[in-house]
Amino acid sequence: MTSQNTQQPKLDQETHSFPAFEHAIKKGRLWPAGLSGKLLVLTTLFIMLAEILVFVPSIANYRLAWLSRHFTTGEAASLTLEELKPDAIPENIRKQLLVLTETEMIVVRRDGASHILATNQMPGAIARHVELMQPGRLQAANTILDAFDTLLFGGDRTIRVFGPMKQRSGTLELVMKDRSLRTAMLSYAYNVLLISLLISIATALLVFVTLRWFLIRPMQRMTESMLAFSRAPEDQSLVIQPSGRRDEIGVAEEQLNGMQKQLSGTFKQQRHLADLGLAVSKINHDLRNILASASLFSDRLADTSDPTVQRLAPRLIRTIDRAVDYTRSVLDYGKSGEAVPTYNVVRLHQLCQDVAETLSLDTDGDVDWVNRVPEDLEIHGDAEQIFRVIVNLSRNALQAMHGLDGETQIKRLSISAGEEGGNTVIRLRDTGPGLPESMQNNLFAAFNTAGRQGGTGLGLAIAAELIRAHNGTIRLVEQDGPGAEFEITLPIRV
Repeated sequence: MTSQNTQQPKLDQETHSFPAFEHAIKKGRLWPAGLSGKLLVLTTLFIMLAEILVFVPSIANYRLAWLSRHFTTGEAASLTLEELKPDAIPENIRKQLLVLTETEMIVVRRDGASHILATNQMPGAIARHVELMQPGRLQAANTILDAFDTLLFGGDRTIRVFGPMKQRSGTLELVMKDRSLRTAMLSYAYNVLLISLLISIATALLVFVTLRWFLIRPMQRMTESMLAFSRAPEDQSLVIQPSGRRDEIGVAEEQLNGMQKQLSGTFKQQRHLADLGLAVSKINHDLRNILASASLFSDRLADTSDPTVQRLAPRLIRTIDRAVDYTRSVLDYGKSGEAVPTYNVVRLHQLCQDVAETLSLDTDGDVDWVNRVPEDLEIHGDAEQIFRVIVNLSRNALQAMHGLDGETQIKRLSISAGEEGGNTVIRLRDTGPGLPESMQNNLFAAFNTAGRQGGTGLGLAIAAELIRAHNGTIRLVEQDGPGAEFEITLPIRV
């Protein structure tokens, strides 16, 4: 118990300290590295990704529109050149038409013959052939690939654009450099990128502000509450107050409020236990000396020839030995809880008789003691720990029944046991007033003394801990009439 008190500062330090989080707050690094900063960056990136998916067909369509406009201009120029006599068109006019259409050669094919209407010089090798199936339409399958091919590798290549003319029969061919096309596409891509970036940032800010208001700020509020509460968990004023929201955040606030209240009560109880442990450890030292003296006196009584003394002396010696053993285990309990059970084969009937002798049930005429445990029933467990469990339950029952008034009221404590479904089931029942409902809610919690006077509230808590150590269960059996019945279930084999 003393070690429990000395370990308390270490527990507080480990439980209440969040140095990394506090350091982040002091340095102001929570925003870029926290949820707010990540949310803003990720939202911007995702919107930019969506804009890129829109940009891909957009740049391909822009290339198509650029070529279609020049094809239409080339067709208008070819109509003028064909309607006039070749000698009537000055050479400078032809060159101006080529500059206007940004081409190096205009050719019309009709009836299997080709007519060169205007040219600066004979072009070099043709790098790409672009067919316009209809004015303003390209083959959809190659549109995107050709657009990125122009962006990445274009500039000095010669391309041939051809397709049927809209105003008259025949095919029009335009031979040109793709430098102007690539420059226009790069300018368009830059403008689209700039607009997309502005849209992404504006949309991300709107999404960020909305999510921050509805999600991030409440989470930061809960985080700050947890950090402040961790410094002083016993301070009820630091418990978060729910905002009343009906969504998941509101549910989280309600749960956090409940956990903080429960944890605050647990820490108060822990400090109470530590103080109690220190007091018990001091009492324990003196009590062991007193019991040692009593043990010496009992040894002398055993040598007395009086029959009554000879009959009672063994009981007294066993009782004192158990008391000495309990005091010896007090410090071990404070350090690490109850000792690990030492399993042996135990005669349960005889163990219950020892309980009756310890509590003087066999000589107390006020309470009827009924031992219905079969004499040949054996259990596997720690005899001393099972003894403590039954003693605690029996003592509680006796205290409850001693409060009954009147000679006509039956005061009976009975115990029975048997094997059921591969387990040993022990039932202990009394005819007392029963347990109040307020006590049943936390029946096996330490210091639960609701409805009872003079108890410490540790008996049932210790009994439950010992039974759990045996991989068993203990519960209060519901019944309609008065009295209380406890059921202990232990595995036959461990």
